[in-house]
Amino acid sequence: MRRRLTLLVAATTVLVLIAFLVPLAVLVRQAAADRAVSQATVVLQTIVPLVGTSSDDQLALSLQGQPVPVSVFTPSGAVLGEPAGQTPAVRLAASNLLAFTVATGSGREIVAPVAISGRGVYVVRTVVPDADLTRGVARSWLVLAGLGLTLVLLGLAVADRLARNLVAPIADLSAVSHRLARAELSARASPAGPPEVREVAGALNHLAGRIQDLLREEREQVADISHRLRTPLTALRLEVESLRDPGEAGRVAAAADSIERAVTLVIQQARRRGGERKSCDATSVVADRVAFWTVLAEDTDRRVRQELPDSPLLVALPAEELAAALDALLGNVFAHTPDGTALAVTLRPHPGGGATLTVSDEGPGFPQQSLLRGASGSGSTGLGLDIARRAAETGGGSLQALTAPTGGALVRMDLAAAALTEP
Repeated sequence: MRRRLTLLVAATTVLVLIAFLVPLAVLVRQAAADRAVSQATVVLQTIVPLVGTSSDDQLALSLQGQPVPVSVFTPSGAVLGEPAGQTPAVRLAASNLLAFTVATGSGREIVAPVAISGRGVYVVRTVVPDADLTRGVARSWLVLAGLGLTLVLLGLAVADRLARNLVAPIADLSAVSHRLARAELSARASPAGPPEVREVAGALNHLAGRIQDLLREEREQVADISHRLRTPLTALRLEVESLRDPGEAGRVAAAADSIERAVTLVIQQARRRGGERKSCDATSVVADRVAFWTVLAEDTDRRVRQELPDSPLLVALPAEELAAALDALLGNVFAHTPDGTALAVTLRPHPGGGATLTVSDEGPGFPQQSLLRGASGSGSTGLGLDIARRAAETGGGSLQALTAPTGGALVRMDLAAAALTEP
């Protein structure tokens, strides 16, 4: 926009200068020619009175030292002053007794007849060469061209300054909108520039504030709903204590603990204002959750194969979110495959940092639309894979639903590497 405004002003300035300078240049050339012709005419007017009052010898002396070369043709055919031959203009002036100016190949020829009683018709003639007609024109044109160029450059400088003052607030609005898109809801635009741009800045700030208010209300509502779940969890714990089978009580208590962790995570996420980045040891988290689900796998005759690195593996995702994502993926396997279906959990590091977490099974698989929130081909809510996807994307990664070599489902989570400044 800034360049277009500058080019527009430059084009307008050039057109105005052309409309002004071209006629002025023609006028300068015409003025130079008129000046030269006027000077020669004045000289002829001083010679004409001498023709009737002086003898030929006296007239010849008077013609010497004139500013322009002057020739006087006598009735006898002699030429006084500047030697020259009779031209058609001289003969026409002598026969018709008319003074006039005619353009020739070498310049302007000026003739003036003088009729003297008893002596005949004398013709006074001078020629203004082309060099005199255009003297000073080139220099004047260079001055006009320099003036025009200076005006163009000055116009470009003023246009660039005005365009910068206009574009800078718009660029600031664009930067603020991009920051808001990156969830930096505290970003605000500084009202500057023309009134229309200031009005847009105020509207953008109002929109950002409104978004903050709506998100705050939503977080509080989610946190309140999550908090209400603690009451039935407490009742569930009391029921667990009344169970007589220790193994049964342990499994139910572990499930209750898992639900409580999930509820706590929902409350923390709902009240998180955004911007903070946390990391965790993916090896430890994955090993812990696989161990938890292995107990249920043994009860359903499922073979669990895990492949984990021997060293810690930091990823840009909080431990609670990674655990919730893995629980959602493993929960899908147990919910949508028959008992006895084998599954595998693999965690491999990336060469440049980060890791790939893969959960696969030997079941019937699932359609690609299962990645859509609320879409499911098995009668469920369709939120399991979406939870894992959102967790992966929160840390800068991604999630893909593929088909395993055995024909079952394969979900691959790419986890970004943790920043070096993170604990």
